[in-house]
Amino acid sequence: MKVFDNIALAAAQIMIPEDGTDLNKWSVIACDQYTSELDYWKEVEANVGDAPSTLRLILPEVYLGIENDEQISERLKKIAETANSYIENNIWKTLGEGVILVDRATSLHPSRKGLVAAVDLEQYSFEPGNKEKIRATEGTVLSRIPPRVRIRANSPVELPHVMLLIDDPNDTVIGKAMDELKAKNSKPIYDTDLFGKSGHITGYFVNAQTDIFDEMTNALAELLDRSEDGMLFAVGDGNHSLASAKAHWDNIKDDLDIKERGDHPARFALVEIVNIHDKGLDFEPIHRVVFGMDKENLLKKAMEFFKDNDASIGTEKIEGAQNIVFVAEGCDDTVLRIKSAPHTLAVGSIQLFLDSLSSNTTLDGSGIEVDYIHGEDSVRSLAKNGNTGILLPDVRKDSFFETISKEGVFPRKTFSMGEAFEKRFYLEAKMIK
Repeated sequence: MKVFDNIALAAAQIMIPEDGTDLNKWSVIACDQYTSELDYWKEVEANVGDAPSTLRLILPEVYLGIENDEQISERLKKIAETANSYIENNIWKTLGEGVILVDRATSLHPSRKGLVAAVDLEQYSFEPGNKEKIRATEGTVLSRIPPRVRIRANSPVELPHVMLLIDDPNDTVIGKAMDELKAKNSKPIYDTDLFGKSGHITGYFVNAQTDIFDEMTNALAELLDRSEDGMLFAVGDGNHSLASAKAHWDNIKDDLDIKERGDHPARFALVEIVNIHDKGLDFEPIHRVVFGMDKENLLKKAMEFFKDNDASIGTEKIEGAQNIVFVAEGCDDTVLRIKSAPHTLAVGSIQLFLDSLSSNTTLDGSGIEVDYIHGEDSVRSLAKNGNTGILLPDVRKDSFFETISKEGVFPRKTFSMGEAFEKRFYLEAKMIK
């Protein structure tokens, strides 16, 4: 494996399904999507049927809240068995050392370009304030890591849904390379519609021995040279998956000698790299749904919590305040307006409030639960039967890298890149054993 320590990247042996595989059934959305919408995953199951699929290689997180430890352990066992079976039955083919340039189209954006590559976990940290080349952008919930580590520890392969961001205003890395490939009429290695309303994806393999590959790595090195504090990649999606890959690598590397550590496949995680300035990339807020408390009571408690922050409620947003919208079925939206907010971001203020409720109970003595939801439509569909949705304002991406450099990490679950149906689908794979 060709390793580029200067930019924390490697040209890995990437695998895709053999020719003839139904890629619409093979490729499924990231495991941390639709976590409160079991019906979505039932539809995926029905679409896949008995066909080879990445659905058999992941643990959709919707099941973490509805199945017991024994059931989850059985799922993890089947994941490892299926991965080994797919290898033995030649479901995958290896492309050689290199990267994949991808172009994703959805109903919202005709194009979002990305670069599938392996990055060095030795040069990544999720600790706030670190100065590694690869950095987390939000707080990491350590309790979410163990189930994913168990998958990596037992399975010989990894599937990527992590998306890293680069700050490339002139599009010197991904866009330039894609233009060159298309100018040469390069043939894609996959070209398929995705399940449901998730659009279409096309991928082009770039061998590590080509000029285009060299141009991309040189351009990444130039971006790093321009970085004020040595950050090249910021985690956009899949923070906990990358943290799990790091934890797994830390768990096994002490049993390896120095030579084995250098290019061990578990040291490198397969990700998709996206330019933050790509016109097909929207930053969406991650909303909240509070289960177990109706809107009236939740607003009452919010006003009590923010009593010293010049807070008010109404039907209109006001200038100079953090405007947070509370929604519920059968009633008009209500705006919580906080003028002297306790946090610089609205999501930070509301998270402080929700965290204050975590150890309390609702008026009828039962506890509340909070889920983090992508997409306003999903929030509104869940905000019924006494539950409350909280819609948060947009996140600016023009100062994104600067904020990470200065502040460390955003509050937990601050932003999402696009709507839920635009999230990354599993398609490629890489050996980790």
